[in-house]
Amino acid sequence: MAPTLSRPMAFDPAKHLNFKHPEKVWTMEEIGMAEKGVSPIAVSEPFTLFTEEAIQTMRAEVLSKPVLENCKYSSNLAHCQLRGFAPEYAPFVYDVWHSPALLSIVSKIAGVELVPAMDFEIAHINISTNTEDQTEAIKQALQEKVQRDADEGVSGCPYEDDKPIVDWHTDSYPFVCVTMLSDCTNMIGGETALRKGDGEIMKVRGPGMGSAVILQGRYIEHQALRALGTSERITMVTSFRPKSPFIKDDTVLTTVRAISDLSELYSQYAEYRFEMLEERIRVHLKEVRDQKRGRRGFNTAATKAFIAEQKAFLDSMLREIVDENQVTVGFTDGEAHLLSDDLKVQARKKARFQSEDAIE
Repeated sequence: MAPTLSRPMAFDPAKHLNFKHPEKVWTMEEIGMAEKGVSPIAVSEPFTLFTEEAIQTMRAEVLSKPVLENCKYSSNLAHCQLRGFAPEYAPFVYDVWHSPALLSIVSKIAGVELVPAMDFEIAHINISTNTEDQTEAIKQALQEKVQRDADEGVSGCPYEDDKPIVDWHTDSYPFVCVTMLSDCTNMIGGETALRKGDGEIMKVRGPGMGSAVILQGRYIEHQALRALGTSERITMVTSFRPKSPFIKDDTVLTTVRAISDLSELYSQYAEYRFEMLEERIRVHLKEVRDQKRGRRGFNTAATKAFIAEQKAFLDSMLREIVDENQVTVGFTDGEAHLLSDDLKVQARKKARFQSEDAIE
């Protein structure tokens, strides 16, 4: 259960951050995807980020009655999600992810200066709980783990669940920071599975309570594997994009459109994208004027290239801002967020089976 707050607590980096640099950070080159992304960084090992007080305060806000009543979503990708609650219902959480100290940490690990993608995406919450049947499996798995750990030279996880919390997908935004809000002391599993450039699957250890993982998830297919050994697994996923308007923005709304207040999502998306376009035009216009004043003539090729780039930028917005009557609440296209052909085929089959079950 989440603690209740007698009064709103102010976020204090000196008091609430407990950052320890990750032991390992994988590059895009190391996972066979060197030519993709907005940064050379792919994913980090879990690293300590928050103090106990910060975690408990965030839990109190995101698991509060107003959030559960007004901000709960479910989809074919994940059963229980909380979205769009900051800053109205979670001012502490909002301040955490807008903190310059926090943004500096995230940016240094990611290898590019980042800002929250949109306020609506601050602290998306995934919630998973275990059933009674799973509890029995937990007991058996824990016993096997004790026996294995006692055998010299034997290590590893004796239980591996093939039913993920969140199915294979790519994120809508360039980077995410996944923070664990649950006690993972006895957790078995709970890793993030990543699909490398050669199709091989690698698993990144799940973060412990108060720890986080940073992932360039827009360009890497991944899934959250189910965890046993704990009654709950609550993760906070905050999405980021490059701060510079001159770095490409490959943001899509594929995985979030069906689980959002579309008016709010579209408004925030259009606002930051138009701000990017505004700054790009301002800079290019200055170049055109400087060339004219300096009697250097008009750079036809450069201007046409600039126009073509911005046209593509606007065309992408037209694709992402789908008319409300064409959006099915809670349903994300099984293929649109995937990169690999075999995973698209699997998603197609899964969607067909779900459709047949619904008819029956």
